Amino acid sequence: MKYKRLGLIVAFCFASWLVLAFVIFNENAVKKIDVETRKGSLLKYIQELEVQISQQEETYKLLVDKLKKLTPRPENVLQALEIKESPLEKPKVPSPATKKDVTQDIILPVLVFSCNRPDIRRSLDGLLKYRPDAKKFPIIVSQDCAHGATAKVIRSYSDALQVTYIQQPDQSEPIVPPGEAKFKGYFKIARHYLFGLSQVFRTFNHTAVIIVEDDLDVAPDFFSYFASTYQLLKNDPSLWCVSAWNDNGKASLVDVDQGSKLLYRSDFFPGLGWMITKELWDELEPKWPKSYWDDWMRRPEQRKDRACIRPEVSRTRTFGKIGVSNGLFFDKHLKYIKLNEIPVDFSKENMSRLTQSTYDADYIRNVYSLPLVSAPDVRTNTNLPFDGPVRITYHTKDTFKSAAKLLGLMDDFKSGVPRTGYHGIVSFFLNGRRIYLAPHSNWKGYDLTWS
Repeated sequence: MKYKRLGLIVAFCFASWLVLAFVIFNENAVKKIDVETRKGSLLKYIQELEVQISQQEETYKLLVDKLKKLTPRPENVLQALEIKESPLEKPKVPSPATKKDVTQDIILPVLVFSCNRPDIRRSLDGLLKYRPDAKKFPIIVSQDCAHGATAKVIRSYSDALQVTYIQQPDQSEPIVPPGEAKFKGYFKIARHYLFGLSQVFRTFNHTAVIIVEDDLDVAPDFFSYFASTYQLLKNDPSLWCVSAWNDNGKASLVDVDQGSKLLYRSDFFPGLGWMITKELWDELEPKWPKSYWDDWMRRPEQRKDRACIRPEVSRTRTFGKIGVSNGLFFDKHLKYIKLNEIPVDFSKENMSRLTQSTYDADYIRNVYSLPLVSAPDVRTNTNLPFDGPVRITYHTKDTFKSAAKLLGLMDDFKSGVPRTGYHGIVSFFLNGRRIYLAPHSNWKGYDLTWS
């Protein structure tokens, strides 16, 4: 009995051990399976993360490349900032197809000669009123005579930084030949011109100059006229000046309504608002005369068959009756000169037609193809063949003077050249018709005895 119980106990213990071993073994197996499952899941998750990271890396590289293309380089950023902050200092560069205006960078000073006329204020006010650009058209006032009241007026503009004021230092009495004492003023003027022009070209070092006097009014398009003819003067060796003045520019002798754009070549040096280059001054300065500088300019040894450009309707007008010339021609002629009132933008006009090679053949052929009429018939506007331009012929100095007086033209010659004449032809407008007072067709050149 005792051994039977012991066997049961042993059997029970063995069975319990088997059950316990099974449970333990089964639990470990389940845990192992669970760990393996989790490990597999983890590895799969890691692999998926690696794929996503790789995709994100590729996406990041693409974004970086695009960002580099869109982002300007540092120097471009600086340029952009400079243009934005200083648009006037960094203008846009025109495309190669854009035609550059070669007159933009040219500085054309206006040299005003003054002496003892306090009403120079009128002239300066006109220049300042119509001047489009102070940098392009600086105004230099040169005063002779040491006249106090005039100096005070000029200083008022100089103090306001509107003009540059210079003074002719030599106030000594010029040496005048016997019999010319009453013409001393002309000697002083020539000396003053030598000083003023030398200052402009030697001291201020300009390449061209517009010259006016202290008794001139200017037209609204005065500056446009000179700025637009500068290149023509510079490039055509057959030209030596541009003038704003028409010696026959009375209102009754010009085409006031339709003639504002008309420009001509002239063998006569007009003065009264004119432009020359430094190259011409280099030529004239060493031999500048002691007096009568304007008539000296008209001599053939100075002119050398060169011409000036002049307008149909004047861009200057003198108000100076009192002066060295004592009003010569003023009451009879100068005060009737028509000042242009219809502004023209000459930058839009074709200046190449005024070059000698283009102008001469057409002009002369046109004039000598016109119907021939008499001066009396033109004066009375009778017995004329049709409405349109006509020609009057002169053969001698006397026949020219007779026709000129009859028609209201200036009838004098300087070095054989009539005022406004080109190849001896004087153009004017009377009774609604263009008229040409022209020498006979076999004209060979100017007669220097006609002076």
